[in-house]
Amino acid sequence: MRTSLRKIGNSRGIIIPATLLAAAEIGDEVELRQEAGKLVIEAVKAPRAGWAEAAANIAAQGKDEEVWPDFFEDEDDGEWVW
Repeated sequence: MRTSLRKIGNSRGIIIPATLLAAAEIGDEVELRQEAGKLVIEAVKAPRAGWAEAAANIAAQGKDEEVWPDFFEDEDDGEWVW
């Protein structure tokens, strides 16, 4: 699809059709970067998006055992003595 750049103050902008925005799952914010002579526009993804589903999937497979050793297993829970 070809479009024109439009003057917006000291910058330029483009109109992106709603169908393209919906297909790319782009909301109100985007990540914009330049790569090898191209402008790349990506949807902003929420941090840790999908983590809950991934954790549930791992648990369902029975692969959620503790992988870090318990560093404090040999300490008692009593009061500290100086």
